[in-house]
Amino acid sequence: MQIHFSPDQPEDGDSMLPLQRRGFQLGYVAASGRASMPAAAAVITAWRQDQAMLLPAMVDVAPFSGQIAQAHRLMEQVLENEEAASFFDEEPYCSRLQQLPLLGASLEEHDRQGIEKIYFDAEVDGELVAEGLWCKASWLSFHDEDASLRFRFSFGMEGFEDVAADPVSQHWAGELCDALFPESAAVTADEHILQLLHGVLDGEPAFVERIVYFNAPNGGAQMHHDVERGHDGVIYAQLSGSTFWLALAKPLLMDELVAFVADPRHAEDLRAVLPEEADRQELARLLQDRAALSAYLDEPDHELVEAVMDRCAAFVGYLVERGYGYMLEPGDALLLPQRDLDTCVWHSVYCLGDEPGEALSFALRRKVN
Repeated sequence: MQIHFSPDQPEDGDSMLPLQRRGFQLGYVAASGRASMPAAAAVITAWRQDQAMLLPAMVDVAPFSGQIAQAHRLMEQVLENEEAASFFDEEPYCSRLQQLPLLGASLEEHDRQGIEKIYFDAEVDGELVAEGLWCKASWLSFHDEDASLRFRFSFGMEGFEDVAADPVSQHWAGELCDALFPESAAVTADEHILQLLHGVLDGEPAFVERIVYFNAPNGGAQMHHDVERGHDGVIYAQLSGSTFWLALAKPLLMDELVAFVADPRHAEDLRAVLPEEADRQELARLLQDRAALSAYLDEPDHELVEAVMDRCAAFVGYLVERGYGYMLEPGDALLLPQRDLDTCVWHSVYCLGDEPGEALSFALRRKVN
């Protein structure tokens, strides 16, 4: 597969799709040809070298068409009502939650992106085996025209608890995800995927800290990483719709930022996203100190590089030209190593087309016996 990029709107009838996210127009892309499935040895090598790897048509979505359609209906209900718990009290969810009683829900007033957090316990033969499980429905951004949603599954105190230290609760949070979104089995129960991931992780895979995404037009995710203690990386699987990705390891991202900003051909592009001369000078100084740049990227607020990474169409095109672009259709998966903060694969996502799509994003680790 070859990704083609244009910064400008193509002629009528052209097949290129717009990259539009949160109000910013960032060019147009199209793909020619179809990528072939890489050999298992190549996938393992790429993982160990902190490289993203596209797995085309790896996920068999056809057996789950009914569940995927139901998930889209749920998405539409949440968009219309801005709550989810009441729908989980109805079929088809009630019968799937026999071991996972719904306890209640809370509005996420402290979280501007949060919609609702729904709480569950796990019971086996009437005995409590895990508590404090939750599914959190959230907006993906603050932008009024971005209807992207995510459903995140975990347990305990969000943002404070070391979830990797409790494999039992992690397991049951995954079971909760399976109950509400049974199409998860397209990844977690597929023998070919499990065999490949066994080689990648050098052991039986566990799917933890799961997220079900609905990327909508004008939505997606800005450039970020997914490093979390105890996790080795992420598998992302496109179940419906289409997305475009930029993905590259942090050291390469820093190299490309330095090269792009230093190239005088991009001076006007930089002025467009950083109009203040003082900001451009500060960015230039930052890019001369690799340790400082690395630390700056890890800060929650890294506006100077965010302006380039997420709002500069020329930089998007530059990364595509350098081979870091990926287009995912239903059935495609993407592996994203997240070994540590220094080597992790950073990535950004754009919804392609006029319809939202469902996707799975599951953290990976070797199963703890």
